[in-house]
Amino acid sequence: MQIRKASERGVAEHGWLSSRHTFSFAGYRDPEQIGFSDLRVINEDRVLPGQGFGTHPHRDMEIFSYVLEGALAHSDSMGTGSQIRPGDVQLMSAGSGVTHSEFNGSKEEPVHFLQIWIVPDRTGGKPVYQQRHFSDADKRGRLRLIISPDGREGSLRIQQDTRVYAGLFDGDETATLTLDRNRHAYVHVARGMIELDGAKLEAGDGVRLRRPQTLTLGAGKDAEVLVFDLRANELPQMP
Repeated sequence: MQIRKASERGVAEHGWLSSRHTFSFAGYRDPEQIGFSDLRVINEDRVLPGQGFGTHPHRDMEIFSYVLEGALAHSDSMGTGSQIRPGDVQLMSAGSGVTHSEFNGSKEEPVHFLQIWIVPDRTGGKPVYQQRHFSDADKRGRLRLIISPDGREGSLRIQQDTRVYAGLFDGDETATLTLDRNRHAYVHVARGMIELDGAKLEAGDGVRLRRPQTLTLGAGKDAEVLVFDLRANELPQMP
């Protein structure tokens, strides 16, 4: 178990945008923090009302957004226009290339969300957009599968051997996830406080686990957690 505290993340302050980078991104470059397995980016962003990211391109990346507060407005070159709110999971397979924009959908309230990038198992292909709502009740006291390579249990389908779970925990609620022997896991605490196999974690903390087989979450205090079930492959090199 390798814990990285929230305070150790990269920081980017742009006035309209306050961002924290778990892994190297844009102007934040750290050769020790370049991703974990196929997980490349976890950015925690807070965007002021009426502000956002103008139209920009992506290709050959699986990108998903997870909104914690407020509303994120999305528009892309596939013709998709949507509002992403708490409980919604948006997954965009950029494939051979797509352009999109993301803005705070409110003129009064900030938006707080996670944007996460995962390297796909293939390049090129037609871009795909998916969005689905997962209720609080569906995630309460358990790890709900929200993303998987086969779309099982109503999850969004990703082009990689990766599974993502989301859970909400308070008090004596606990959940245990059993992994195949040759797998890695990454745990990100989106908010609140929780214990992972007895280790106390706070909002913004991340944990690398190499071939853990099982992991147990509990003793939460208004906790929201994402768990990534990943291939046990080698880390990439800093470009």
